Amino acid sequence: MPKAKFVLRIGGISVRKHYLCPNNIGSMTVREFFSFRKNRFFWGNILAMVVVMVGLVFGVLKALDIYTLHGEAVEVPDVKGMDMREAQKAFASRKLKAVVTDSNYVKTLPAGCVLDYNPSAGQRVKEGRTIYLTINTLSVPLQEVPDVADNSSVRQAEARLLAAGFRLTENDSIPGEKDWVYAVKYRGDSLAIGAKVPMGAILTLVIGNGEELPEPTDSLGVDSLGNPIEVTSQPEHSVLDEEDWF
Repeated sequence: MPKAKFVLRIGGISVRKHYLCPNNIGSMTVREFFSFRKNRFFWGNILAMVVVMVGLVFGVLKALDIYTLHGEAVEVPDVKGMDMREAQKAFASRKLKAVVTDSNYVKTLPAGCVLDYNPSAGQRVKEGRTIYLTINTLSVPLQEVPDVADNSSVRQAEARLLAAGFRLTENDSIPGEKDWVYAVKYRGDSLAIGAKVPMGAILTLVIGNGEELPEPTDSLGVDSLGNPIEVTSQPEHSVLDEEDWF
């Protein structure tokens, strides 16, 4: 097997080392080993690899921008307090979708107005994003009227009804125990126990004025509220004549 020669120069002194070379490579100096630095083809290949890598990274980032619509965000408009339909038009003009997902009742605001939404105003979102709305309920919810008839004084009844959120108008008075509540009316109709009316409705208390109830007559009387009632008299049984047994 032929020997290869390796020459190393240190301080002007050449150090030669022989080693076996299976393919008869021959001798190579250190200067010859690093001679690739002067090879323009080598550096050309390195530069081409760098250019390819940079182009590949740029292409991937560009593709991600196109896929995610980067830079095409729109600002969410301020629609709080607007009517639901007007708010949906405002979102549609910016290529956004609006969906009603919840409702609350605020008696001081008009029915159907926007109370809140998510994402909120001022945020930047992608086109086509869905905005979730919370609106003021379109119909006033019903609420059970506290049972105050025939078991409360006027002060107790007023306190309970006002605490429940109802409003009161001028009381109606009828003959009966003074300041005793005989009924609760809504729009002129007396309410039964457990009746429900719209929240915040205006109610009327029917209270006694301290006068005695009038005595009922044969054909006409009044109920506990002072309303006239008809009294049907029973027909008298006819008296049978005595039979003549003789």
